[in-house]
Amino acid sequence: MMKQFKVIVEKHPDGYVAYPLGFKGIIVGEGDTYEEALADVKSAIHFHIETFGQEVLEFESPILEAFVAEAGVAI
Repeated sequence: MMKQFKVIVEKHPDGYVAYPLGFKGIIVGEGDTYEEALADVKSAIHFHIETFGQEVLEFESPILEAFVAEAGVAI
């Protein structure tokens, strides 16, 4: 069965980091390119579900859309 997940991919000076939304637990992928990071996080998602079972998926409130916003915070 194929399921679609929302994944955030960040570009950093030394490569890319990717992580999915809507999971219990931490899942991270990385790579030198966008494509490598996405492939790595897909593999990590598969491993996470295979290891911990379907209960790691948070279905109570599915993520319909994801937005990136900037917010100024006094520190």
